[in-house]
Amino acid sequence: MQREGMAHLPVLVDEVTFLLRPRRGGWVVDGTVGMGGHAERLLERAGPRARLLGLDHDPEALARARQRLSRFGDRVVLTQGSFRHLATHAGAAGVTEADAVLLDLGLSSYQLDESARGFSFQGDEPLDMRFDPAQGPTAAELLNCLPQEELARILFEYGDETQARRIARRIVEQRARAPFATTADLVAVVKRSVPRAAWSRRTHVATRTFQALRMAVNDEPGALREALPQAAALLAIGGRLGVISFHSGEDRIVKRMFRSLEPTGFGELEPSPIEPDPDEVRHNPRARSAKLRVLARLEAA
Repeated sequence: MQREGMAHLPVLVDEVTFLLRPRRGGWVVDGTVGMGGHAERLLERAGPRARLLGLDHDPEALARARQRLSRFGDRVVLTQGSFRHLATHAGAAGVTEADAVLLDLGLSSYQLDESARGFSFQGDEPLDMRFDPAQGPTAAELLNCLPQEELARILFEYGDETQARRIARRIVEQRARAPFATTADLVAVVKRSVPRAAWSRRTHVATRTFQALRMAVNDEPGALREALPQAAALLAIGGRLGVISFHSGEDRIVKRMFRSLEPTGFGELEPSPIEPDPDEVRHNPRARSAKLRVLARLEAA
């Protein structure tokens, strides 16, 4: 979530390190290793005998994590892949149980600032938005082919966009004249769609649209629903699963899944999510919507 200059301060890193409490000699699994910031701190906390399995969709982000974590040598296993298949990747790495599992659902600084895949509305880049640039349809392809009703649903459900129907209608009108190709194309349509009086003073008017489209391109809600039971099942007794979300819909998925697991030997550490303090938000505005929930395995299933 950080710019390069802030890469040593991942979102809620102190809270994650304290609450996950990886033990000496066990496995730590980071299902969204990104730039390696959380992984680095968790390995430092766990001591010299702990090992880490790190997953990421994005091959470039994984390469950067490998460089950052190189000092830990063969204690680190990095694999390109989605946390949607967490159990499969863990089995392939020889991980039968983990002391700590982390899923950070935000974007890395590289993806936002340097990937040139259209995650950010700040420049003019190809509308790609795929975490893995070799798989699935691009954002441009979705914008140019989905029905208006489906576009509106995505914008409302994944972006909490109150102007979803208006934006979807303008998207369909625009693509009839010329297909969407770049982020500037999408930003221009959003600006024309949302009345000035409805523009937020805190965030860019296209923020919610970009978030929603990215989540649809990568099927992030679906992947999260599949990953959470696998992550919980991987925990050793006393192990903890932390999930950092940045969207109300994601937080609801995590909350409901955690509550559903409570009768099977798990417990959520806090009834409400942990959020960054004002000082962290001041230093890293991208952290402002972060919410951390932590689930502990209390007994065997």
